[in-house]
Amino acid sequence: MAAQPLKCLVLGGDGVGPEVIAQAVRVLDWFRDVRGLPIALTEHPYGLSAWQTQGHILPAHTLQAVHDSDAILFGAIGGNYDGVPMQVRREGSVLRLRRELGLFANLRPVRHWPALDGAAPLRREVAGGADIALVRENTGGLYFGTPRGTETLPDGRKSAFNTQRYATDEIERVARFAFELARTRRNRLCSVDKSNVLETGVLWRETVTALHQREFADVALTHMLVDNCALQLVRAPTQFDVIVTDNMFGDILSDGAGAVSVSLGMLPSAALGALRADGRPAALYEPVHGSAPDIEGQGIANPIGAILSAALMLGHSAQLAAEAQLLERAVEAALDAGARTADIAAPGETPIGSVAMGDAILSALAALNSRA
Repeated sequence: MAAQPLKCLVLGGDGVGPEVIAQAVRVLDWFRDVRGLPIALTEHPYGLSAWQTQGHILPAHTLQAVHDSDAILFGAIGGNYDGVPMQVRREGSVLRLRRELGLFANLRPVRHWPALDGAAPLRREVAGGADIALVRENTGGLYFGTPRGTETLPDGRKSAFNTQRYATDEIERVARFAFELARTRRNRLCSVDKSNVLETGVLWRETVTALHQREFADVALTHMLVDNCALQLVRAPTQFDVIVTDNMFGDILSDGAGAVSVSLGMLPSAALGALRADGRPAALYEPVHGSAPDIEGQGIANPIGAILSAALMLGHSAQLAAEAQLLERAVEAALDAGARTADIAAPGETPIGSVAMGDAILSALAALNSRA
């Protein structure tokens, strides 16, 4: 086990975030109590509930805890923010957390789960064996570029504008992360851009190519335009190993790649920064699916994305690859045994709720641990 205890901050946030994160916390508690994982979990208010009770989306004591933690387990943000000023929303947004912590690389794994073929939108002949690591640049591009805003034109029409901007160092650091990741997998990297239209795309392709020639000639590098990549992810996803792309394209493509895993509820993510003095990266882990306010409070949200985000935490922050693999195997075993939330249930299969899925994965963990 890791020599130093892992200080993990839990931010449930909005919508179904607290519901799914509660199941991930149960799993981390199991690793602490049964496997001896040295982890200290603390929870702080964040999101709409914090605004309603404390007047801030991201209260000062929560922000301090963000900076004091080794890792953050994050649920979701989003919902009915009517009446909350846009500037206040931005000051408390997860984008701010990404920027303040320097979480420039957003790792979004996508894999095919054979047990879910009955509910899958893609045939096994298409998606079978797919295992993709999508790396999204996380602190630049359109979501952070300035100037941005809304204005009223002289003739009364409204105009809104955002700025897509990248510098070579921003591109290089996320591309280096992706190249290094590819070396640990199947040694293939596909860089995705829109270089036929956008100047930022031209710079992206030039910068990735130059870095490849200087430092990573051993990795097989290909380039693909983003519109073609969107097609290929559902047409022939097994062609991909690691994908690296910009902030907006990564956001869109990773959701589209959810078809490989059947549901967005299955997708985890890790937002990672530079290594700190203790050898751990700055890190925030969250399911991809968002707040899903339409099912909030019903107890039916799929917690697997949150639980697999905890697996990413075990691998990257706790630096315990074997524990991360054990959790992934437990998720697979629970699915093989028939555990299904509504979003991944095939016709005729009886769905279970969030807590019952957590129970199924904990039972699978116990069974695997007893055989170890």
